[in-house]
Amino acid sequence: MELLQFLEHLDDHLILLSQQYGYATYAILFIIIFGETGLVIAPFLPGDSLLFVAGAVAAMDASQQGTFNLPMLMVTLIAAAFLGNLLNFQIGRWLGPKVFHWERSRLLNPRHLAEAHEFYERHGGKTIVLSRFLPIIRTYAPFVAGVGDMTHSRFMAFNALGAVLWVSSLLLAGYFFGNVPYIKGNLGAMIAGIVAVTLLPLVWAGLRARFRKKP
Repeated sequence: MELLQFLEHLDDHLILLSQQYGYATYAILFIIIFGETGLVIAPFLPGDSLLFVAGAVAAMDASQQGTFNLPMLMVTLIAAAFLGNLLNFQIGRWLGPKVFHWERSRLLNPRHLAEAHEFYERHGGKTIVLSRFLPIIRTYAPFVAGVGDMTHSRFMAFNALGAVLWVSSLLLAGYFFGNVPYIKGNLGAMIAGIVAVTLLPLVWAGLRARFRKKP
């Protein structure tokens, strides 16, 4: 309940943070985005909504010469998203061989490592990019890519592309549309809408897989 209230009034919190902490707010936002993308235990942290509202607050600050600067926000949060995924990937790469080595286990069989590796070598690029726009999935996709030992250079390239597309698109959407009176007056609904839209591909893929299994 407290998390929902925080998300609903996220713009107020950001304005207050920028007033209290000034440029240190960039570090706070960096930590949130880094944690949401880099730690498998933190998928509950705001991602899409935080970026959208940060863009909206940056637009407000542009006319008032406030703390938030759009280019600086982009650089800071793209770096956070890129480094978060990289940490997640490295953890998965380190943990995979140590966990999946039980030949007789159904869940921890090394065969699953080989299957994950094959999948990420074939589809890993688009998975890493598209998962950026899917809450929860984006937290686990780089970890599984690491477990599957996706080629490091390939992961780095698509990780960078995904970070740029995700952060810049949502920051710009917030910057240009976040202060439209209707959107600003219904920010809670807009945030819920962003989350719903980003979940649609996941729901559609699940439904397709379910119906394909039926005779």
